[in-house]
Amino acid sequence: MPKYRFEDIAFNITKKRKPTSHDMKTYIGLEHLDSGSLSVTRWGSNVPIKGDKLLMQKGDILFGKRNAYLRRAAIAPHDGLFSAHGMILRPNEEVISRKLFPFFICSDYFFDAAIRISVGSLSPTINWSALKELEFILPNMYEQEKLAELLWAANDTKEAYKKLLYLTDELVKSQFIEMFGDPNKNPFNWDNYPVGEWIKRDFIERPMDGNHGGKHPRATDYVSSGVPFIMANNLINGRIDYHSCNYLTEPQANSLDKGFAKAGDVLITHKGTIGRTAIVDNKFDFIMLTPQVTYYRILKGLNNIYLKAYFDSDYFQTEMFKIAGSGTTRAYIGITAQKKLPLIVPPIELQNKFADFVQQSDESKFELKQNIDNLETTIKALMMQNLG
Repeated sequence: MPKYRFEDIAFNITKKRKPTSHDMKTYIGLEHLDSGSLSVTRWGSNVPIKGDKLLMQKGDILFGKRNAYLRRAAIAPHDGLFSAHGMILRPNEEVISRKLFPFFICSDYFFDAAIRISVGSLSPTINWSALKELEFILPNMYEQEKLAELLWAANDTKEAYKKLLYLTDELVKSQFIEMFGDPNKNPFNWDNYPVGEWIKRDFIERPMDGNHGGKHPRATDYVSSGVPFIMANNLINGRIDYHSCNYLTEPQANSLDKGFAKAGDVLITHKGTIGRTAIVDNKFDFIMLTPQVTYYRILKGLNNIYLKAYFDSDYFQTEMFKIAGSGTTRAYIGITAQKKLPLIVPPIELQNKFADFVQQSDESKFELKQNIDNLETTIKALMMQNLG
């Protein structure tokens, strides 16, 4: 099979313009790209967009060149603006099939090579000057088209399962409103407190916010297994994605003096990417967090499943964005402000009943997630067999 330089496979689209207020609804940032997914399912910014941004067209490949180890690349769902911390790639259709191109960019074959040339310690970045020089082996166009048909069939089935997952999550949201009412109106007049009164304050303070010291781990600190080091982008679809995160040894983790979270803690992102949530499971004794993520260890009388659902509500998300200031060009909500956010607390018996419903829904989602994982494995296997 012939070998091609990447600059002969793809075009790097660099045209930019300054954003306007109209771009806020359709803007796509790196925080909107999920690791390993070709689809962009959310977009838009609740805060003004600053600085020149890349001009994308529907069908372009949006590539996360910053923190490349997160393996983020997806198909642009519409025309608009994309983060300048990414690249916009279009296929050279004389060399690679347009249908195959998205899978090629998302493949381990491409990402493994690209990550090796990333530079920088805190936010490893891929530069076009180095990327364009990389060489890749591709099958002939006929074989590419056959491969693309198989990949898209598997991907379409995977997306159908993802839609079922989404509908299940929507059912949970509907159940929340049915049991507790719209938090905007609080029709049952449940007690309303500042969030800070319902968490253990000793545990919400994270020693990694600039006032407590502690160094951020470097790319060279990461290992293949150990203590998960969780960033905002590792919170995906309401859970922690351990496949996309980095790991540290326990001695490394202890030496960094960072924030630790344990099973049952509720996580929420509050810097840059605001409002993503998850509950820490019991897969690990503890996990480490960047300053992008706060963890809440609840007091008696508050169910963590209810708290996560409340954090996910439109009401609470809106309240967060109301107080989001700006840290450089990124939205930010400090710990003190977070503690003052409103928390509606229904009777614990009702919270527990809702938690039972959520757990039953999670059981039905488990098989769907397994099917999705199996299809992702199939896609990877097909790519490995036909590329390189």
